[in-house]
Amino acid sequence: MHWITIILIGIAANLDNLGIGLAYGVKQVKIPILSNAVIAVMSMIVTYVAVTAGSTVVEYISPHTANLLGSLLLCVIGIWTLMSNNFSNQRIAGNPELFDEDKNLVISTREAMALGFVLSANCLAGGIAIGANGISALWTVISIGVFSFITVGVGSRCGSLLAKTFIGKHSTAISGWLLIMIGIFEVFAK
Repeated sequence: MHWITIILIGIAANLDNLGIGLAYGVKQVKIPILSNAVIAVMSMIVTYVAVTAGSTVVEYISPHTANLLGSLLLCVIGIWTLMSNNFSNQRIAGNPELFDEDKNLVISTREAMALGFVLSANCLAGGIAIGANGISALWTVISIGVFSFITVGVGSRCGSLLAKTFIGKHSTAISGWLLIMIGIFEVFAK
């Protein structure tokens, strides 16, 4: 079992969620536990679909080639994350009220569905790569969901404190480097 990869992909896919949670915390926009759970479930659903799609690739090419392609895809996603700096998530972080449609400074479960869908985009390509590498879909989905719940919750609760830390300031870059390291690790893990 690829426990290190499963844990690291859960962290890497959700570091941007930490940044978004921090932005909401700084702006005093609350994300209740149920809304946070909805965001985590959205990430889990998208991840499951992506991992399933990636594992389907293995049926048509050799496991070695699939592992190599999956690892390369993780590295490419990491590089893209570093270069693009996730402009869409920066837009959300800069304007947390975008998803607070009723402007009551609380993200409702309905608003959380839209926010969760946008944040789950990080899980899409990574999930395909993980599936192509033959890594457990169930444990990857659980890891993504748990770390989504933790990062959004911690970020929104501790926004003003964590926003000033190294992780808060550089969450996108850390996420990109983690994805690259996971991709390199997976090349040599088999």
